[in-house]
Amino acid sequence: MDGWRRWALALLALLLMGWVLWPRPALGLETAAVPRTLESRGASLFAQHCVGCHLNGGNVIRRGKTLRLAALKRAGLEGAEAMARVAAHGQGQMAGYGAVMGEDGAQAVGAWVWEQALADWPKAEQKITKEPS
Repeated sequence: MDGWRRWALALLALLLMGWVLWPRPALGLETAAVPRTLESRGASLFAQHCVGCHLNGGNVIRRGKTLRLAALKRAGLEGAEAMARVAAHGQGQMAGYGAVMGEDGAQAVGAWVWEQALADWPKAEQKITKEPS
């Protein structure tokens, strides 16, 4: 093989290896620039920090202290701001999560929780229709 062809082939192989091995941004970094809605951020933060005790708006620690609309009204908690205040600072035995939710995280969770309470905490299984018998 001629000398210049050997060099051209080596250069082509080097360029191909560089293209294949060049680091690409992580999947999470690509989506981080996309602005998220308040609702999706609230749902995500709720899933990360709250669902362990408040699955489907319930309460596995204190049965009567749920996130259902009637229970919230009994506790004097009405509106997204009240929910955000409890999420950030806690209430009673519940600790606050404002520091771990980040800036405006409590507001996002509060808005999402209040929306779910108004909708009576819809569940995915309620959307499934029965098959005809």
